[in-house]
Amino acid sequence: MRLETFTTPRTARIALLGPAEPSALHTIREIWYVLHGYGELAAPFLENFRAIDDGTRLIVAPEALSRHYAGRLEDRIGKEVPIGASWMTKEARDDEIHDYLTYLDGLHTHILTHLLTQLGGATPAVTVLGFSQGGATSARWVASGSVTVARHILWGCAMPQELDIASAATALRKAKTTLVVGSRDRFATPDVVARERSRLEAAGFPYRFEPFDGGHRLDTELLRSLAHRPLA
Repeated sequence: MRLETFTTPRTARIALLGPAEPSALHTIREIWYVLHGYGELAAPFLENFRAIDDGTRLIVAPEALSRHYAGRLEDRIGKEVPIGASWMTKEARDDEIHDYLTYLDGLHTHILTHLLTQLGGATPAVTVLGFSQGGATSARWVASGSVTVARHILWGCAMPQELDIASAATALRKAKTTLVVGSRDRFATPDVVARERSRLEAAGFPYRFEPFDGGHRLDTELLRSLAHRPLA
């Protein structure tokens, strides 16, 4: 018995907020890629971003490629159960990471191909926001350097340990990075946050820390505040 791999096409699903009519696309100044957490789907996650949908942003929520039924098998039989998606597991880890980086690169090319003809060749500034498991995904994507990112928001998560945050050459340092954590986040606990901040500071990594009063969720007011801060 042996295991082999081969590459096969996948159909990816994305949810979008922002100008849709060709005549309105010239108002877009920013593209936001927002990456959901474990067990979520793109469209419900994107609902959180209506607060910053003001006509100047195209907000793109890619859905992770691995969907699953939620809950225990015994509880799911014969019932309508929620469906979620996952960016990766520890099984075939490197392949999963490679696949979702390829997916996100292709998505960005797809978005720009459709936009640039309407924008006269101007490339909007890119913000990448990763929530929970989507934060590890976003950090790896930003670190790959394949997309020029102006702002990177890590929400309720930490940088993956394998990323070289100390290197002056890493693309992670080219984006303005903000680490956002709720005061009652059951995953990003105070101890976890303290260790992550110590690691970032020991590496001399430039970032801004933004706490808020809440749990493992997005916060509308803070999201609105972050969106209206200058990129330069």
